[in-house]
Amino acid sequence: MEFKILVDKNKCVGCGSCVSLCDNFVIGEDGKAAPKSEEVEDIGCNQLASESCPVGAIVIKKVS
Repeated sequence: MEFKILVDKNKCVGCGSCVSLCDNFVIGEDGKAAPKSEEVEDIGCNQLASESCPVGAIVIKKVS
């Protein structure tokens, strides 16, 4: 099963908690978080990053 990792740029405050917890995230030139890879086969640390986001900007969707 694959997962799609999305960041709501309107919610993201660029705190970097996701970056510190998961190597799939970076802070872009706009100061907002972004996934290096939007589609992943293993949810791994992306789930932890999503749960730690203080504004709920990271959404993970299952892709069939």
